[in-house]
Amino acid sequence: MKNIIYIIILVTLLTANNNEPITSLYDYSAISIAGDTIRMEVYKGKKILIVNVASKCGFTSQYVDMQHLHEKYNEHLAVLGFPSNNFFRQEPGSNEEINKFCQKEYGVTFPMFEKINVKGKKQHPIYEWLSNKKLNGWNNKAPSWNFYKYLIDENGKLIQYFRSNISPLDTIITNYVHLATPNQE
Repeated sequence: MKNIIYIIILVTLLTANNNEPITSLYDYSAISIAGDTIRMEVYKGKKILIVNVASKCGFTSQYVDMQHLHEKYNEHLAVLGFPSNNFFRQEPGSNEEINKFCQKEYGVTFPMFEKINVKGKKQHPIYEWLSNKKLNGWNNKAPSWNFYKYLIDENGKLIQYFRSNISPLDTIITNYVHLATPNQE
């Protein structure tokens, strides 16, 4: 009987997931807004802030803060924008229109990607990874609105998500970046 209990414990320990992701963000790619395939592994060694964006949303002004983050921390943080029309059609434009809007209105120079679905049956694989704990290790929360933010560590592991009303410059986000850049303000 004692041996059976030891075997059960051993099997349980060997098969436990321990909330480790099955895949990392680096296993995925996305199409840039210009049409190029970008493998997420190009951002290895940096933290990554992934944001689903929209041009006609009450939070659209967060592009300013996203651009500021990109300019201030681009050596240690990649800010990635993923346009989506999933919430009340607040991103109706084409990729070209979105790109022109972001550059003209907000001076966006951080990487932008083609318009995708961040939820539903046609959900982009990156957002499936971000919102499926079987893939990312712990989180099942898909975006509930535009400008939802996901933070990935330097090893491609999801470490946190932030609701739309959290500014990209909020210390709850920038403190994570400061961990990677201790000599910066």
